[in-house]
Amino acid sequence: MDIQRIGVIGAGQMGNGIAHVMAVAGYDVTVTDISSDALANAMKTIDKNLERQVSRDTISAEDKAAALGRIATTPDLTQLGGSDLVIEAATERETIKQAIFEDLIPHLEPHTILTSNTSSISITRLASRTDRPEKFMGFHFMNPVPVMQLVELIRGIATDEPTFEACRGVVEKLGKTAATAEDFPAFIVNRILMPMINEAVYTLYEGVGNVTSIDMAMKLGTNHPMGPLELADFIGLDTCLAIMNVLHDGLADTKYRPCPLLTKYVEAGWLGRKTKRGFYDYRGEAPVPTR
Repeated sequence: MDIQRIGVIGAGQMGNGIAHVMAVAGYDVTVTDISSDALANAMKTIDKNLERQVSRDTISAEDKAAALGRIATTPDLTQLGGSDLVIEAATERETIKQAIFEDLIPHLEPHTILTSNTSSISITRLASRTDRPEKFMGFHFMNPVPVMQLVELIRGIATDEPTFEACRGVVEKLGKTAATAEDFPAFIVNRILMPMINEAVYTLYEGVGNVTSIDMAMKLGTNHPMGPLELADFIGLDTCLAIMNVLHDGLADTKYRPCPLLTKYVEAGWLGRKTKRGFYDYRGEAPVPTR
């Protein structure tokens, strides 16, 4: 299948990153979001990130201008109806994703492939609520999208081979690498990463170490570029909790029980960088540990 037009649902951190890399690769992209402010901010972020690539000689100024020219924004979800491929990158809540697909499906072309950037939710279950489970799969980018080289491709039980090959072809055109994952809770990356982050929160909760010592131990002791609590703040503590709940509910194993302290931070609205407070306080010039 010749994919030329890409629709991206959600103009947040993941959505604007996906739009960015698709436009640089030569695709025509339409981004939709219920918030006009989010759409405006997404274009500012894409412009800034493209300019950073120009300054590093990764792309030319002409490439930047061409990429920006390929991106359109709209608050009207139905404008994505003519897309060859739609990538949903909305909030990590299954009911929201289902409602979006329900509203979009009547406007789609018969050939349109539907995908979700979900980091943990069942692809088979999402697909079953659409009119095209054979043309539905998981298309999970890593954050930040313009930098990270991996894309997880997840087939649902009904996903057909042409759909998978078409999506793999897009990943190759982006210059990224595809990892094929089976449709089990949290797939590969988050099945391994999130329990590590959750265990770091337990280590904090039980007083084994404070925020600084835990992050320093993992950065210097295991050569991680970012400590697990710092990484949790970057991802968003609400997203971390949602993925742990998917693992705990989907696999019914107590080793995936979310740490009560993680739940408490989310209840407080301390979600990490996006709310200026999480395991670190970001309201000053430099991040300060909150425990």
